[in-house]
This record gives sequence, structure tokens and C-alpha cells, in this order.
Amino acid sequence: MKQKTKNTNYDLMSKNLNNWKGIFYVNPKDPRIIVPKMNPSLGWTLNFGNVYAYLGLIAIILIIIAFQYFV
Repeated sequence: MKQKTKNTNYDLMSKNLNNWKGIFYVNPKDPRIIVPKMNPSLGWTLNFGNVYAYLGLIAIILIIIAFQYFV
């Protein structure tokens, strides 16, 4: 029961317009790295209030650059 309440709170966080800066979701209180967009049919986005989102994005960019030079 507690897990369902926690997920509901996270869903409410991602639907709150105050947590969206244009097309970017920024909420340091939300522990999720990947969150659904306002319109669920548009997919998912990163939570730029979470440091791990930046680390993941940098890792993906470095992998792409490495493949360009080493393959």
C-alpha cells in the first residue's frame, strides 16, 4: 500500500507545471532519473534536477564520440 502511495506522489510531481522549465523537467525532490512527460503518449524525459541524469547524458555523449574515433 505504501509503494502505491509513493508512486502516486511521484506521478503528481511530474504533472505539476511548476517542475517543468519549458521542455525540461527539473525537480531535485523527485528521486527518479527518467520521468514520464506531461503527455504520456510523447514518452519519457530526464529529470534534470537529478545529478545522475547529467552523468548519464555525458556518458552517452562520450560513448558516441569514442565510437567516432575508435571504430
